[in-house]
Amino acid sequence: MIRNYFITAWRNLLRNKVFSLINLSGLALGLTCSLLIMLWIKDERRVDGFHANGQQLFNVYEREYAEGEVGATYATPALLAEEMKKTLPEVEYASSYFLDQNIFRVGDKIFKQQGAWVSNDFLKMFSFPLLQGNINNVLQDPANIAISRKMAVLLFGSPAEAIGKTVQYSNKENLVVTAVFNDIPANSSLQFDYLHNWQQFLHLHPAEAKWSGQIAQTFIQLRKNANAALFGPSITKFLDKYYTTQGPGLRKELGIQRFDERYLRSKFSNGVPIEGRIEYVKLFSLVAIFILLIACINFMNLSTVRAAKRTREIGVRKVVGAERGTLILQFIGEAMLLVFFSIILSLVLVQMLLPLFNHITGKQIALPVAQPVFWLQLIGLGLITGFIAGSYPALVLSSLRPVKALKGVLRFSNSSVNFRKGLVVFQFVLSILLITGTIVISKQVNFLQTRNLGYTKENLVTIPIEGDLDRQYAVLKQKALQQSGIKSMSLMTGSPTGIGNYQDSIIWEGKDPLYRPTMAVVSVGYDFIKTMGIQLLQGRDFSPAYGDKENSFLVNETAAQRFGFKSPLGQTLRLEGGEQGPIVGVVKDFHLSSLHDQVEPLIINLSEKGWGTIVVRTEAGKTQQALTLLGSLCKELNPAFPFTYHFADKEYEALYKSEQMIGTLSKAFAFLAILISCLGLLGLAMFTASQRTKEIGIRKVLGASVARVFVLLSGEFLKLVLVAFVIAVPFSWWLVHQWLDNYAYRTELSWWIFAAAGTVALLIALLTVSAQAIKAATANPVKSLKTE
Repeated sequence: MIRNYFITAWRNLLRNKVFSLINLSGLALGLTCSLLIMLWIKDERRVDGFHANGQQLFNVYEREYAEGEVGATYATPALLAEEMKKTLPEVEYASSYFLDQNIFRVGDKIFKQQGAWVSNDFLKMFSFPLLQGNINNVLQDPANIAISRKMAVLLFGSPAEAIGKTVQYSNKENLVVTAVFNDIPANSSLQFDYLHNWQQFLHLHPAEAKWSGQIAQTFIQLRKNANAALFGPSITKFLDKYYTTQGPGLRKELGIQRFDERYLRSKFSNGVPIEGRIEYVKLFSLVAIFILLIACINFMNLSTVRAAKRTREIGVRKVVGAERGTLILQFIGEAMLLVFFSIILSLVLVQMLLPLFNHITGKQIALPVAQPVFWLQLIGLGLITGFIAGSYPALVLSSLRPVKALKGVLRFSNSSVNFRKGLVVFQFVLSILLITGTIVISKQVNFLQTRNLGYTKENLVTIPIEGDLDRQYAVLKQKALQQSGIKSMSLMTGSPTGIGNYQDSIIWEGKDPLYRPTMAVVSVGYDFIKTMGIQLLQGRDFSPAYGDKENSFLVNETAAQRFGFKSPLGQTLRLEGGEQGPIVGVVKDFHLSSLHDQVEPLIINLSEKGWGTIVVRTEAGKTQQALTLLGSLCKELNPAFPFTYHFADKEYEALYKSEQMIGTLSKAFAFLAILISCLGLLGLAMFTASQRTKEIGIRKVLGASVARVFVLLSGEFLKLVLVAFVIAVPFSWWLVHQWLDNYAYRTELSWWIFAAAGTVALLIALLTVSAQAIKAATANPVKSLKTE
């Protein structure tokens, strides 16, 4: 019997090639989108999920209560990890973690690598297996270093050859390789090629060895018998005995988060990490469901259209004794067969599209064909899709009465017709939602990239200060400014896209002791304001002509408001490190971070120490000429280090890589959704035309023009799109408004966005039904009247 079902199904597919091709295309496109999204979601969820001790691994974060607000950060004191392990019995291992990037030299080989400063427990906690070395004493000595397999091959030829060898770090320090670990997998949020001793970091940076600073990430591993649910609340007041500044005006607490949850939930809300990339996972999960539903709805409508040619077959089957349940199984079986072919086609399409998809998403996804779970999931997806797609046509066709079926008469009730129209409306509601979202995302990304940041990011080059550049900075600046193509030069801690230094113990005259605002602090050299293109509102810039020395200050508008001075000029500030001096100017607020956040109160401190980043303003059209000159000068003044640079505008664009990815994918999925929806609309148009053939013939005999018949047929479908538009607008407004709430600065949500989405849907729908409407309107009325 089952064999007979499939033979019949196969014959029906071949007999109705056009409908079968449309159905196959719609389902294949829907399944392709769903599979790509499913693979992406699976890859997102498996990040950091490979650690053997994952159940006990936690990220410690710091929560701050100040000025009636709650903030939180993963940046914690440099001494925290060691102290938690020493004083808390539940903590088995603990490690600090701070990213580093530096130059390594072995003989004539010079490489720049990214690594991290970590505690000795680090490799005991995380599953980064050693290829060479003893895990118990990898970083016990400050002169030890562990390197990746890739780095070992680059420097020494193989992991085994690297053990015991010496590498020169930062052209100054000789380190002994004591371990080689396997290359870090792509699904790790921690990426590094070497590990350096944390105690050595504190030795080289004694100013960071204090409780008031926030520089390191802190990871802990709880003992297996420890209860994380009880441990988390128990450490909220852990900092009380180490922070002398705790009080009503400022309070800091600790919290913990499962390490394998951090990648998806790294954005803090009310002091708790609950948001982040998980929002994208939820969003695209819905998109996958929506697109698959649209494809299934197409199948329902097109299968119903095909039913007009199968009524006699159904009547014969019923006359010879076929029960309704048997017919339902047959039609669902036909749907399953088509879904089976669609899955095969979608797998081919996914394999073809994966390189492009990986390029857009920055992933390394491959079809997991060797994993049985994947095939089980695929079979499950196919069964669900086939059941959803085939159930409605099966129920409708199996309900036909034998006598009418044998006559070839197929008439549906108003409720049945309205249901199919409702499905089309639902399709276009989803399509309009996707179109609206695509427009808003594109508009917001454009807004972020073109917004006035308060400084000019174009023609601005940054050079990391390495090796002798700190000593040679004055010479570099003098020689560079003598050449064409370079307008000005300065230096700063951090970079134009990130500060990294925040203080909450700043002192000024008349300050309330309980008032403890956290402020960003950046140290800069002379000509910083000129080089960045920042607007000076009051006072003056730093200048040796005024006798300015280190520890004069500029502040931005937001900081000036927080101080509460009637006139900030001349007021004295004292920073946490003891730096003290007058405020000599106020600058207009400018952004040194993502537009997800408000402009922070900022103190700009004069310092010519020459560490951090050199910023260079080049003349428009002469940037490459300037880079060639700077490269020659750096090679002359700092020969041991390769010349590296970054463009400030490109670094800024990189802050919104996720938004760009979401925008690109949204455009693709919106296009596919509207394409699949139009296939469904085409099916309904064909069905309606076949059902109203006699009516159209009568109208034409009575004098109706082709244009009038065209309007009659197409107008009905356009009404469906208009209904979908009315339904979609409030939902789309709410959804995009929720997404835009993630940004402190955002594009305007104008009415034309929704109008444009509706217009696009309407025009595409009109083009879709036009051909069918024209065909029906121009048909010979004599033939039309012979249909019954």
